[in-house]
Amino acid sequence: MRSLRSLYGQVLIAILLGGILGHVRPDLGVAMKPLADGFLKLIKALTAPLLFATLVAGIGSVGDLKKVGRVGLKALIYFEVVTSLALVLGLVVVNWVQPGAGLHARPETLDTSAVQGYTAAAKKLTAVEFILGIIPDTFFGAFTSGEMLPVLFLSVLVGVSFSRMGERAKPVLDLVHLAGEALMGIVALVMRLAPLAAFGAMAFTLGKFGIAGLLSLGRLLACVYGTCGLFVFGVLGLILRMNGFRLLRLLVFLREEIFLVVGTSSSESALPRLLLRMEELGCSRAVAGLVLPAGYSFNLDGTCIYLTMAAVFIGQATDTPMTLGSQLGLLALLLVTSKGAAAISGGGFVTLSATLSATHTLPVAGLSLLVGVDRFMSEIRAVTNLIGNAVATLVIARWEGALDLEKSRRIRSDRN
Repeated sequence: MRSLRSLYGQVLIAILLGGILGHVRPDLGVAMKPLADGFLKLIKALTAPLLFATLVAGIGSVGDLKKVGRVGLKALIYFEVVTSLALVLGLVVVNWVQPGAGLHARPETLDTSAVQGYTAAAKKLTAVEFILGIIPDTFFGAFTSGEMLPVLFLSVLVGVSFSRMGERAKPVLDLVHLAGEALMGIVALVMRLAPLAAFGAMAFTLGKFGIAGLLSLGRLLACVYGTCGLFVFGVLGLILRMNGFRLLRLLVFLREEIFLVVGTSSSESALPRLLLRMEELGCSRAVAGLVLPAGYSFNLDGTCIYLTMAAVFIGQATDTPMTLGSQLGLLALLLVTSKGAAAISGGGFVTLSATLSATHTLPVAGLSLLVGVDRFMSEIRAVTNLIGNAVATLVIARWEGALDLEKSRRIRSDRN
């Protein structure tokens, strides 16, 4: 069958097989984790140099540096507005459904050993540390840190420098562009391993946490999944429609990347391919290379939904009263702390821990209630983040006149 030969068909089958193995043989399922870890390490090893080559070649070939600054400013404003909507939507839904009501968990009796690693990392997640973390210790240190913001920062500096050099920089830019094409070829080879990674990740998840852990907080899971769906089809769908695009057509176009993210529970696994796919839709290399990586740090819509819902859920589950004022204060704090969610491994959980510690109104011990289902929620968070950043790239490219409308016809609405 044709669908079985496609990447998304193979990944979907791998997810199902991995889930079956994890359920039937939990011990063997847990042992499959290195398959996913190895794949993600390969992707991360390629992401930094690919991002550098793409962004340097894109910015370096742009003669008008004001355009680069304008794109960056528009992207940051867009990110702030849309993530704010995600936070507010999460807050409204969790107060309406109240998934934690009736649990009556006592913070002093909860086992916090499983979350100690996250709370320790949260102490390092300060505003100053976050800003200083953007600046690499050395030029090559940006590529070995495993973080995207230092690479993004360095790429912009190098690209701007090449742009100012004009024609003298053309031979080097041609070489950088060629290097980027070679890296894309390597990514294509690595992506053949995606079904194995999806199999390993799903087998580990069900083997480690099991169906029982999934069902125990099924109400919260359903709440998060439903809210993310409402955000994607409501908010993001409306944003696309206002700019002449159709969401369903975009989702079909990105189906391979979406299934890959579902299988690996990481939106980073699809970043290299997403850069290429946005160019296929007609987005200029400079805009896609700038907006997408920045969005992976500042436009985490799914993570924002999770943060508000998980925080209020802990309050409801532990019978901790939260006034409207305290919830609005929490929302304001999350507007800041959510921007650091990509700075540390397990960022969503670490950011939540840091936020709870800063509010002094919710028990940090309540995080232990989420450990068993966090992995399941990470899938929908990652998918929502991926779709949100694809939408942001399309919209900003359209605003900037940096979108090839002929190439984008496959996702444009019929009225265009």
